[in-house]
Amino acid sequence: MKDFSHLAPVFLNPQNPNHRQYEALRALCVDGLSLPEAARRFKYSPAYLLQLAGKLDKHPDRDFFLPSTPGRKPGLLTPVSIERDRTILKLRRENNLSILEISAELARLGIPASKTVVHRVLADNGVPKLPRRRPDQLPRLLEPPADRRSLDLSPRRFRSRYGGLFLFARLLAPFPLASILEQAHMPGSSMLPAPNAVLSLLALKLYGSARHSHVDSEVCDPGLALFAGLNRIPKRSTLLRGGLIGPQGGGSSQSAWASNWPTCPFNPRH
Repeated sequence: MKDFSHLAPVFLNPQNPNHRQYEALRALCVDGLSLPEAARRFKYSPAYLLQLAGKLDKHPDRDFFLPSTPGRKPGLLTPVSIERDRTILKLRRENNLSILEISAELARLGIPASKTVVHRVLADNGVPKLPRRRPDQLPRLLEPPADRRSLDLSPRRFRSRYGGLFLFARLLAPFPLASILEQAHMPGSSMLPAPNAVLSLLALKLYGSARHSHVDSEVCDPGLALFAGLNRIPKRSTLLRGGLIGPQGGGSSQSAWASNWPTCPFNPRH
């Protein structure tokens, strides 16, 4: 009789997500493998496999395999989709990126994939959700740094949450912000001059973002960046290094600001 043992990888290393879940649950429920063993064999986390088993316990009539129907098969894997899925998993496992960050990096690489697709691929492969992280624990966004020299002033249209900020532009234009910061010896560079960094913080304050820990979530907004005169606003770590936020940001800058307060556009008596 012909030997078919060479087909074992079809069942031990299934590529279809539903098939993979089926084999993992069968190993757990029928073959008697322990939860860690079954999870390791099919490359799931034990917590995710336990979640799958719980769902199966509530809905034991779940359909793992769709009946054969004529026409194009939904969800058919292609070389392009296989490579896309591998890239998504690699970005999560090697760089610890969130769904939004993975989606942004795929767009930069020219690989079409929505946030929904990224979420589905991670879920189908048993990748657990990232734990809640503090801003200083987040990986760096795969985007260029804040740089005034890269500001795009060409005519264009874009959407922004911060359109109302430009109502203040006329008030700010005559205010000597640069000279105040120069008097205060505020640090700056050719990439990120002090006035542009301060405008980034001022924009967040004017809009009502009181918590500086939320800066990182806004770095990609084009309206906010344009108001600050940058290609994108600096991240929180950059502002901390420059002494613009935190306990060290004060002293001479406060005295310089106070001496110019009578002409400040935000002075209610002005």
